[in-house]
Amino acid sequence: MKYFVYIAGLLGLVAAIILVTHQNWSAIEGAFDHAGWALLWLLPFHALPLLLDVFGWRALLAPSDPQRRAGAPFLFWVATVREACNRLLPVANIGGEIVGIRLVKWRGLDGAPVAASVVMEVLLTLVSQYVFVALGLLLLIGMAGHIGTLNSVIWAVVATLPLPIGLIWILRHGQMFSRLETFAEKLLGGPSRFTELLDGARLDEEVRKLYGRPARLAVACAWQVGGFVVGSFESWLALQLLGFPISVWDAIAIEATTQAVRHIIFFVPAGLGVQEGGLVLFGNIIGLPADAAIALSLVKRAREVGFGVPALLSWQWAEAHRMHRRWLSRRKPKLSETP
Repeated sequence: MKYFVYIAGLLGLVAAIILVTHQNWSAIEGAFDHAGWALLWLLPFHALPLLLDVFGWRALLAPSDPQRRAGAPFLFWVATVREACNRLLPVANIGGEIVGIRLVKWRGLDGAPVAASVVMEVLLTLVSQYVFVALGLLLLIGMAGHIGTLNSVIWAVVATLPLPIGLIWILRHGQMFSRLETFAEKLLGGPSRFTELLDGARLDEEVRKLYGRPARLAVACAWQVGGFVVGSFESWLALQLLGFPISVWDAIAIEATTQAVRHIIFFVPAGLGVQEGGLVLFGNIIGLPADAAIALSLVKRAREVGFGVPALLSWQWAEAHRMHRRWLSRRKPKLSETP
């Protein structure tokens, strides 16, 4: 699996390079000169859709954290680390969730409810994404006046629908994590540190508890859909600054359809080549030149790096600081015993 991800990433990188190098670079440079330093506004703007996602996550986590030990500011930091891991590291879009569970547990919360909140948040993200993609496809079809090249995307989205539906059913009625724990014990030849941390039976129980709170699920899903819609304004603002103004509806349509392609081809790290191809393809439908689409993709990549690298560095600093404190706490008794 690891090698498959690496190969997919390499192929995606080659595709992205081909798409970028075959454009009119003088037009792209002109667009960046037109925007100038104003593009840096995209960095603080990205905090807004991410904060909406945090509110959704907080709604799921609240029952297991009545004392609010993991407040919105802390969860926002964790969310930046999760996103940075999934966007910038070859972790197949799941490594960030594992890191997020570990960081929230630092606040003294029980691991099973935290893991259940992340599992349910990921599942609701799939549902929210389908809602957002459906909105984008309807807008794009309405503006284009015909389905045309959207046929393949529509059928691909429909073909992937059984995945979230099946996952919803399994998590609600099955014992997914208990079975995973049993499988891991057989694979590893008995109980291990991994199976102890997994605690499949408790995780299944916590997930079912969240299913028993439909109001919280609806609130979390609404926050996530809002985050997707607000996030599309990043494309609108970037193209305004680059000198290629589009309408708000165009921005929502192109963001949703590009998200759909990245969702379908999720195994490519950071969506390399997938994002660029999607923006060129769907940008053409709304009349956006290929040069502008590539410029937009480069801006998005720069924002991911500019927002994500500090998050990764802060995570590594926090890990090092925690290890140092644990080392001092272990060393302190030995020093007190010295005559």
